[in-house]
Amino acid sequence: MSVLDFLRGFTIPLRQVFRPKLTDFYPKEKSPKPERLHGRHVLNRYEDGMEKCIGCELCAGVCPARCIYVRGADNPPDDPVSPGERYGFVYEINYLRCIHCDLCVEACPTEAITESKLFEFSFTDRRDAVYTRDELLVDDQGMPKKQPWEDWRPGDENNTSAWMRATSPSGSAAYEGRVAWSGELGFGVRPPEKGQSDALPPEGEIAAEEAAPQVGERPGDHH
Repeated sequence: MSVLDFLRGFTIPLRQVFRPKLTDFYPKEKSPKPERLHGRHVLNRYEDGMEKCIGCELCAGVCPARCIYVRGADNPPDDPVSPGERYGFVYEINYLRCIHCDLCVEACPTEAITESKLFEFSFTDRRDAVYTRDELLVDDQGMPKKQPWEDWRPGDENNTSAWMRATSPSGSAAYEGRVAWSGELGFGVRPPEKGQSDALPPEGEIAAEEAAPQVGERPGDHH
């Protein structure tokens, strides 16, 4: 190697000094989170405060990591917890096992469980990794209950994780701008559907006005 080649090698790091910095000063500064990022879960309520979970255990049955444990109980006749006959008396998620696949959200028939975009939470005690029903259930304003070991930042509570379920419009252009997630008192609102054009829905699909409830409406409000 000649002296010229040796000096030329030093020009590479010197050129980088004058280029824009690409480093994120994490955790003081954070990059925007992807639309479909799957984080820790929340259990949602209706606008009247009733819980959406009916204790059907479908989320626990579909979970590939077996991290969800649910036990249903009959609703007290004089003070029902949910609109159905039963409610989730026990609801636990073990985050030492959860793989955030979002299958529990797909399986839920009442939109009771949602994955937020919060993924920055750590534990010094293994018992803290098992979230109970009281920790997962949203408060009276429909917002997640923040735990001491969770790093919530402004904006993390704005939208739920975007997700796709079997009954979704599957990219149909007629649903462009529609919010498919019924917000109610539950946590956040899913971003509107991204359409492709002004094309009509495929044959056999119902109209977007009938299929996608607006924010604040419950499923089934359309007649």
